[in-house]
Amino acid sequence: MRYGQGVALVLAAGSLWSLMGLGLRQIEAANVWQILFWRSVGSLPVLLAFVWWTSGGHPLRQVRKVGLAGVAGGLGLVFAFAGAIYAIQTTTIANAVFLFTASPFVAAILGWVLLGERVRGWTWAAIALAVVGMYLMVREGLAMGALAGNIAALLSAAGFGAFSVALRWGKVKQMLPVSMLGGLFSAMVAAAFLAFQGSSLVPSGWDIGMSLGIGALILALGMVMYTLGSRVIPAAELTLLSLIEVLLAPLWVFLFLGETASPATFFGGGVLLAAVALNAVMGTRAQRTGGLAKAP
Repeated sequence: MRYGQGVALVLAAGSLWSLMGLGLRQIEAANVWQILFWRSVGSLPVLLAFVWWTSGGHPLRQVRKVGLAGVAGGLGLVFAFAGAIYAIQTTTIANAVFLFTASPFVAAILGWVLLGERVRGWTWAAIALAVVGMYLMVREGLAMGALAGNIAALLSAAGFGAFSVALRWGKVKQMLPVSMLGGLFSAMVAAAFLAFQGSSLVPSGWDIGMSLGIGALILALGMVMYTLGSRVIPAAELTLLSLIEVLLAPLWVFLFLGETASPATFFGGGVLLAAVALNAVMGTRAQRTGGLAKAP
């Protein structure tokens, strides 16, 4: 695969994921755990089919290869998936997706604490800038009564950051089996919570269909394209390219649903985007000059 093809796939994945909020806004009455269960069920056949194809008909062998790191990464995705659904349902799409971009910084801090990976000066500067942006958004959310949604978005970012650290910890080159485990764990956790609450696993037919479609067509297909593209694109550049999701998600709900956000949300989100872009650009520059390779 050529570099340009990889870029196109990653941009397509981010564009597809940006429709997630618009899709979840179509859910009529299902709660977070019902959506999580059926969305996970929808994603599993697509991910399993791709893992089957890439493993030459031996998907269990691929799953065994990810080991304990894969299990940890899958559990991280449970937080990422559940937090994202709750955040999108309880705060604005703009607030949610801007706060999701905290995941690279969560990964950097966890990698430093748990794996001893060096965090460079520009990343610490970007983290500080990101904290300012997130503070502006969370403070605005408190005034709007959306603090719980903002916290859920940050927990989602933390879960995805933990997923990323687990991949580095186990040196997992093929991440789709980990994503498949995340979908399986999410379905199990959602079913357990619903049973504990005494709630039905089965919402309306419309909500089930929407959740299944979101899982299969948006979540899973986006993950497949992102995985393919990541094979030829450095991680720092992947971070930069993935910003297309953050930029497009608020646009879709504004165009189709008329949903907007306060000026403080966009200002704080702009600061957060600047922090992510700074980290991605500096990382890419260091990689091209050999700075990352020399670092311990």
